[in-house]
Amino acid sequence: MDSELKPVMEGIFEVGPPPRLCGSLCPECNEKFFPKPPVCPHCLGEVQDINLSTKGKIYTYAALQMGAMYKLPVPCAVGWVDLEDGLRIFSLFDPEKVSELDFGKEVTLQVGAIGVDNNDQSCLRYYFTPENGGDK
Repeated sequence: MDSELKPVMEGIFEVGPPPRLCGSLCPECNEKFFPKPPVCPHCLGEVQDINLSTKGKIYTYAALQMGAMYKLPVPCAVGWVDLEDGLRIFSLFDPEKVSELDFGKEVTLQVGAIGVDNNDQSCLRYYFTPENGGDK
């Protein structure tokens, strides 16, 4: 991975190793959030920074077979992942493993150079990749 590349957006993930998603927890509501809101949207209380799980299962996904915004590779896939800690998040999937995706498939968080940012510069993005040999 190119260490000079910047994240597509600051504050949503740590490059690592290991990579981590930057979430938050409201101690009053015991709700987790990603990305981190400035305050809890339920009670307007302060939230605490937490690292979210790096593993989950595919809830749903869509494979895109045509050019997408931000010069994402073709094919690419996007969808929702149910993290082990109970949060459902939207994500890209590993563009090299689109054919391996399936509902309920176990996936692991990765960070890598995928596409460009709003300034047309190459950037780092978080994505999930299917676990090798993982069953549904």
